[in-house]
This record gives sequence, C-alpha cells and structure tokens, in this order.
Amino acid sequence: MPTVNALLARARVQLANTETPSLDARLLLQHVTGLNHADVIAEPDRLIDDEDATRFDGLVARRAAYEPVTRILGAREFYGRNFKVTPDVLDPRADTETIVDVCLKLMPKDRDCRILDLGTGSGILAVTLLAERKRASGQAVDVSPAALAVARENAETLGVDDRLTFIESHWFFNVEGMFDLIVSNPPYIPAPEIAGLDIEVKDHDPHLALVGGEDGLQCYREIASDAGAHLNSDGFITVEIGAGQAADVGHIFAAQGFELIAQAKDLGGHIRCLAFQLSA
Repeated sequence: MPTVNALLARARVQLANTETPSLDARLLLQHVTGLNHADVIAEPDRLIDDEDATRFDGLVARRAAYEPVTRILGAREFYGRNFKVTPDVLDPRADTETIVDVCLKLMPKDRDCRILDLGTGSGILAVTLLAERKRASGQAVDVSPAALAVARENAETLGVDDRLTFIESHWFFNVEGMFDLIVSNPPYIPAPEIAGLDIEVKDHDPHLALVGGEDGLQCYREIASDAGAHLNSDGFITVEIGAGQAADVGHIFAAQGFELIAQAKDLGGHIRCLAFQLSA
C-alpha cells in the first residue's frame, strides 16, 4: 500500500502543468480518503489502501486533463459556505464575492428585503444574500431546469429554502411582483472569444452561462429594459460585469433611466460590479 507522501509526490509530477499541483493533489486525496489537511500534514507515512489509491489516481488523471478540481469534487466554497456544483451550472469564481459585498452594504439589516436573482445558476447569490440577511426573501430565476434543481438543493442544504422560491424563466418573462434588490451575474463573454478561453472554462462551464451575445452585452440590454418595471422606487439593481465593460454597461442602464450609485473592483483590480437605482 502506498503512503500519503508517495501518492502526493506522484500526483504533483502528473499535475506539474496545472497552476496549483500541490494543493490540487492534497484536495483530491482528502476527498478520496476522508482525511483532513491536518491529517495529511501530521501523518505523511500513513498507508492508503489500494482501492483508495486507485480512485485517487483516477481523479488525478482527470485534473491532469484540465478538469477543474471543483468539478471533480462537485463542490465550491463561496463566501464561507460550501455549494454543490454540477456540469449544469457555472463554477462560481471568487471575483463574484464582490457583488455580494456591494449588495450587503446596500441591503437593510433592520427590515424586510425582497430580492430577485436573475440567472441564478447554482444559487450562490440568492442563497448567500438570504443567509447573510435573515429578513430577506425572494425568487431565484433561471432558464435551465437543471440549474434550478442545483440551486434548490443548495438552498435546502444551507437552510434558506423557506425564504426562496424558484422560477424557470428567461430573465423577467415569468416574473411577477416588485423587488427591493435585483441581482444578476449574467453571461458576458462575447461569442467570438469563447474559443480562446482556458480549457477549464470553455470545456467545463455551460456555454449558456458564458456567452453574452456577439459583443458580450446582450444580457445587460435585456435586463435593463425590464428591470424598472419590477424594482421598488427605493430599490436597486446590481450586476457583475466583465473586465473593461463598466462604461458600456453603465450607458445601457442610463439609457433605461438608471443612475450608477456604486461600483467595486475585484481582487485583480478590475471593476467587477455595478449598482444602479432608478433616477429620480
């Protein structure tokens, strides 16, 4: 039977072309064996049975072929919580936590708040906001039934399903009612750029959640055109945007009667989130 160290050393060689071979190898070994980080550090000579070693080698081979670790594990940590992810939903990025930070600054803590999450995917935005604001409730919308099933499971696991309903809809098409907050991380990659994306993205994220039309801005046009009819007078809408899209998205919303009230940069220094209110 191989030891923990032997398996990790072998895996690091196989994963040498990935960005974080040591971390990836450890996470995959912990997943297979049930060990935690402290176990791996404290017991490098611990023997791993051959069945687990074979399973581990299989997962390492998948990672060596550039399948993301989160796809292999079926889970992603976001804003301190563990979310299920499947091939039907976008793999949440750390940059998306920027939009949560902005929303929480604008959401009241002392009164009810009704939110609408457009294109919810795995549900990370709606579920996180409801988990952070106990008086919030709302709706999560997606055009994909498979994505809604994942979002519903995450809401149940994280204990907010009693305050969140799920609607199959293309943006606002099947949405009724008014909201204090509309939030969205829509597809914003221009169609011609998809082929040039990293393998981990273009081969593993659903293109439905990536492609934002020929110029990457089509979803913002559709959202902005209908948002005002569903937003309370003192409500606001926040959207995630791609790098370099701030001016264009700002113009799209301004043309529909919105004014920019906040923006925030991601860890890379790119403006990643814009927040708007209807002009007085």
